[in-house]
Amino acid sequence: MLQSSNSMTPKTVILSISEERAGQRIDNFLISQLKGVPKSRIYRLLRKGEVRVNKGRIKADYRLQVGDSVRIPPVRMAPPKDAGVPSDQVIKRISESVIYEDDALMIINKPSGLAVHGGSGLSYGVIEALRVIYPNAKSLELVHRLDKHTSGCLLIAKKRSVLRQLHELFRHNQIQKRYIALLKGQWQGGKQQVDAPLLKNTLRSGERMVIVDPEGKSALSFFRPISVYSDASLVEIEIRSGRTHQIRVHGAHIGFPIAGDEKYGHNGFNQMMKSRGLHRLFLHAKSLEFKLPGADQSINVVSPMSDALTTVLHSLEQDGG
Repeated sequence: MLQSSNSMTPKTVILSISEERAGQRIDNFLISQLKGVPKSRIYRLLRKGEVRVNKGRIKADYRLQVGDSVRIPPVRMAPPKDAGVPSDQVIKRISESVIYEDDALMIINKPSGLAVHGGSGLSYGVIEALRVIYPNAKSLELVHRLDKHTSGCLLIAKKRSVLRQLHELFRHNQIQKRYIALLKGQWQGGKQQVDAPLLKNTLRSGERMVIVDPEGKSALSFFRPISVYSDASLVEIEIRSGRTHQIRVHGAHIGFPIAGDEKYGHNGFNQMMKSRGLHRLFLHAKSLEFKLPGADQSINVVSPMSDALTTVLHSLEQDGG
C-alpha cells in the first residue's frame, strides 16, 4: 500500500503486477493502494487516463495480468485515521455466523443490518470484523457483496489464488446463488424469468438508485413461487450476473416489490408487514453451490433464515396471510 507522511504520494509510482495480484480489477487494486483517497477520485483518475497500464489507458473493469506495469500519478491522500474497532457484540455475532470453513475459504450467514465492509461513514463491516477474529489470516477478502440489509450466504476467500478462482466462477455463472424473498401481492403462475438491464442512477438529492434501462448492464433473475398468501408471496430467486440491487429492482419492475424495502418497495405494504413483526428487508441469500477447479466435490451450503423472518411467515400461515 502506498503511504506518505505529507498527505501526497511523493511522485509518480510505477508498480509491476505479480502473480498474487493478477486477475484483480484495476479499480479495486487502486483502492487497496491509495488508502484515504475517495473512490470518486480514483474513478476520475481512470476516466482521465491519469492511471496507465503498460503506458495505455484502461477502463475501471480492466483485470490486471502478470507483468503489467501500472503507473499511478501523485495523488493527494487524506491523513490516516484510526480504524474503527468492531464491538465485542459484533465480533461474537460474526464468529457465530460461520457456517462453512476450510483451508481455502469460508461462508458466513451474514446478519441483516451489517455492511460487508467499512466505508461511506461506516468504520467497519463484516470483513474488518473477520480480520480481527482471524489475525493470522493475512489474505481474507470478500468474494462478492450483499446489501447491508440482506442476510445470508457471504463467501470469503482465505487466499488470493482462491479469490481469483472464485471470481472466474462468478464471471462464468458457475456459482449458483439462490435467495428467498417475501413479495407484495399474490404470485400468478409458476417460474418466471426477468431479463431487464440495470443502470445505476443518482438523483438530484444525491441518493443512488438502480433503474431498469436499455442502456444498463444485462441482468437475469428467475423467480419461483414457494407459498402464496392473501397479500404476499414467498419466492425463491436464482440470479445470474449479480448486479447492484438486482433482485429488489427486478421484483419492483414486475409489480412484486420486496417486503421491508424502503428504497424500491411499497410503503403501505411495508407498514402492514411491520404490524406482523417485520422490521427489516425480507431478502435472504439462501444458498451457494460451486466447485473449485481441481476439487473432487462441490461445495453446497444452505444458510437458515433468522427468527425475525420465520416469525413473519408463521404469522402469515396461521391466519391465511
